[in-house]
Amino acid sequence: MMGTLRRVALVLLSLVVFGAPVVAKVLPTDPERLVIETGDGPVEFSVELALTPADRASGLMNRTSMAADHGMLFRFDQTREVLMWMKNTPLSLDMLFIDEAGTVIRIAERTEPYSEAIIPSAGPVRYVLELNGGTTSQRGISVGDTVRHRVIGE
Repeated sequence: MMGTLRRVALVLLSLVVFGAPVVAKVLPTDPERLVIETGDGPVEFSVELALTPADRASGLMNRTSMAADHGMLFRFDQTREVLMWMKNTPLSLDMLFIDEAGTVIRIAERTEPYSEAIIPSAGPVRYVLELNGGTTSQRGISVGDTVRHRVIGE
C-alpha cells in the first residue's frame, strides 16, 4: 500500500514539475503595453508576444476576433528581410514592419484573410506588429513612426 502511494505521489510530482512548462506554453501570455509615437501623439495597444519560432509560426492563426486595441508583436532573432502570410488567419490585419531601432519601415494594410500570398517586409526588420485591419489608417499610424516596447532594442 505504501509503495502504491509513493508511486502515485511521484507521478503527480512529475506532472507538476515537467507538465508546467507545457501548460505555460499552451496558455496565452498576458498582453503587454506597446506605444506607437505618431505625428498626432502616442497610440497605445496591448500586445501578445511571439518570441519563439513556434510562437511566430502560429501567430494569430485561427483567431476569429481581437479587441480593437490589441495586437501581436513578433520579434525575430536577427534583423533581416521577413516574409509573412495570412494562412489560417480569419482576421484582416495591418502588418507593421519595424526595424531594430523601432521605426516603422513599411505597413501592409488590410491583409486578405486566409491568403497564402507572401507579404514581404521590403527591407531588413527585427519586428512585425500585427493589428486589426484598418487600425493604422484609423489611428493615424504611418511609416516613420516609432514603436516602443520593452523587447524593442533588446
